[in-house]
Amino acid sequence: MAVILVRYAEIGLKSTPVRTRFENRLKDNMLTMLAADRVEALVKKGEARYYVETDDVEAVIGSLRKVFGIASLSVAEVCSADLNDICKTAAQYSLGRISEGQSFAVRARREGNHHPFTSMDVGREAGSAIFIANEAKGIKVDLSNPDIIFYVEVRNNKTYIFASYVRCHAGLPIGTQGRVVAEVNDDRGVLSAWLMMKRGCKVYARGTGDIKFLVNFDPDLKDINERIDDPGKIYGFVRGTSLKDLETVDVSKYTLPVYFPTIGMTDKEVEDLLESIKIDL
Repeated sequence: MAVILVRYAEIGLKSTPVRTRFENRLKDNMLTMLAADRVEALVKKGEARYYVETDDVEAVIGSLRKVFGIASLSVAEVCSADLNDICKTAAQYSLGRISEGQSFAVRARREGNHHPFTSMDVGREAGSAIFIANEAKGIKVDLSNPDIIFYVEVRNNKTYIFASYVRCHAGLPIGTQGRVVAEVNDDRGVLSAWLMMKRGCKVYARGTGDIKFLVNFDPDLKDINERIDDPGKIYGFVRGTSLKDLETVDVSKYTLPVYFPTIGMTDKEVEDLLESIKIDL
C-alpha cells in the first residue's frame, strides 16, 4: 500500500492552539473530499505532515489536490529510520527512476534529535548507495543542477523517500475563517467565491453562475438558491466586481462588509486563472 505525504504551508505559521485547530479542520476536510469522491484511504495526522495510505494513488491525488490548505503531495517509499535500511531502500527506489547518463542529488532532512546521524550523513550515505546501484549507467552527482532529485525525510522511526512534489492550491482549510455569502452570476463572481474559499471561508453561493464548479472544492457548499433556511451567522458578502464597475455597486444596501477579491484583475486575468483551475480538475 502506497503512502502519500501531505504538507501544508501557511498553517505552520500559526500559534500552537490555532495550528492544532486548523490541522484538525484540514484532516476533516480531506476525509470529506475523499468520501465525496468515493475514494478509500486512511488518513493519519503527524507533526506538520499527514500520511495517507491507499491502494489507489491517482484517485487520492486527484481528490486531495482540491482541498484548500494542502500545499503539496508526494508518493513515498517507506522504510525504517535505520541508516543501512535507508541506503538500501534509496538504492532500490532509484533503479527505475534514473536513466543512462543522468545526474542526481539527494536532499535529506531529519526531524527529531534521537537519531545517531545527521541530515548530512543521510544525504551522503544514501547518495553513495544510489550511485553504486546505478554506476553502470554512467550517472554522476550534481548538487547544483541535477536531472533528478531524491528526497529523503527521516521522521521519528520511519523514513520517506520520494522524487517529486505535486503542487496544490495551498491557502487555508475551508471553515477556519467564518462564513460569507457570494454573489455568483458570472466568471468573475465564480472566481471571487473560489478565492474566498481558498482563504478558508465557508461560502454560501447564490446566483446564476457555475456554482457546480465550486462544489468541486467544497462538497458541502451551500447553494442558497435552492435553500430556504437561514444561512446562519455570516461575516460579509462577496462580489465579483472589477475596478471599472465598482461605482455601480451600492454598498449601502449591505449591512456587513463587502469583499471584492478580483477587483485588481483584468477580465483576461480572471479568464486565464479560472481556465487554469479547471484544467487541473
